[in-house]
Amino acid sequence: MKLVVANQLVPSRTLEGPIAPHLGSFAEFISAQGYARSSIRRQVHLAACFSQWLQQERIELNRITCDHARRYLRYRARQAKPCRGDAAALRHLIAFLRGAGLLPDETVAVPQLTPVERCTTAYAQHLREAQGLAEATIRNYVPFINSFLKGRFANGPVALSGLCARDVVTFVQRQAPRLSTKRAKLMTSALRSFLKYVRYRGEVMLDLAAAVPVVPNWSMPSIPRAISADHVQQLLASIDQRTAIGRRNYAILLLLARLGLRSSEVAFLALDDIDWNTATLGVRTKSGLRNQFPLTREVGEAIAAYLRNGRPADASRRVFLRAKAPIKGFQGASGVGSIVRHALQRAGIHAPTHGAHQFRHGLATEMLRQGASLGEIGDVLGHRHPQTTKIYTKVDLAALRTLALPWPGGGQ
Repeated sequence: MKLVVANQLVPSRTLEGPIAPHLGSFAEFISAQGYARSSIRRQVHLAACFSQWLQQERIELNRITCDHARRYLRYRARQAKPCRGDAAALRHLIAFLRGAGLLPDETVAVPQLTPVERCTTAYAQHLREAQGLAEATIRNYVPFINSFLKGRFANGPVALSGLCARDVVTFVQRQAPRLSTKRAKLMTSALRSFLKYVRYRGEVMLDLAAAVPVVPNWSMPSIPRAISADHVQQLLASIDQRTAIGRRNYAILLLLARLGLRSSEVAFLALDDIDWNTATLGVRTKSGLRNQFPLTREVGEAIAAYLRNGRPADASRRVFLRAKAPIKGFQGASGVGSIVRHALQRAGIHAPTHGAHQFRHGLATEMLRQGASLGEIGDVLGHRHPQTTKIYTKVDLAALRTLALPWPGGGQ
């Protein structure tokens, strides 16, 4: 028997079982997500086989669960070589059936939290709701606090009033040697944040945050690794803007290079963030604040070109969407980082790094060389503290050499 999907024939085996009447709708569902014809054929065929197995097992439609899909895949593996996308295909099928109201939402048993987990969960909620910290910061802080509390209280009750300065110092001295300087400084920042939080709640009376040791570190030890202006131009010129993917990638690279946005800010940029009337871009930074950026003509035209002749038709409010099925926004900053890495490789550019942050450093470096003040650079990059911007005073070596005094005796 054959199904017709998007005016194409999709062969399937004899339709049997509780899912059989819905295979046509399922095929249309995955077709709308941008899957290729070969992928649609494979997913429909797998769904038909799964439906037949359900009939053999006498499982009714409204009783299907994810566990049945796992059991079927184990059964299928004994009959034929498993395919890489089989598990994902059945997840798509079950999601479709739930979305169509044919399956009830699967109840998942909520695991019992340990005392340490309850404490760290409350702390994470405080960071998220009271302090408005970015999820990336919270994900970095919480594991350190979890380790600190587990080391002190194990699986027993968490009696925060029993904490003392020795507990704090011992934890840092034990952990710091295993970490890079950057991670060690992140650990101490997390500890200070947590200890201020528990003191604010009245669970600790002493200022234990003051007992957190300072990680030895030279101030601003390294020069920011910035991509050069010439390499930026070479990279942009290498993008083929005749294709939909090229127009998307060109707009993304311009946002990184011209506005100095972070990769996460580009990934989560929404259509509602663009005000075409005032030519501004509203971006939520990693600190949770919302900054307004001027939408230059170059950047605006690149985004408009992608939206008109490149962006897939999708209900998502994200500006940039994946080029491969399922068509949706990037899950995080790694999607933008992957675009940068592959673009550099294709252009044959040996940049300081393979990441997206070098464009941010490159913009700041170029602004400094053109005479911009540190305050102006900090405003463009959205820095909350002037100290963050001071690192760029180390990049203009040519200007610094003019300030050097001659060595006595004329030695070089």
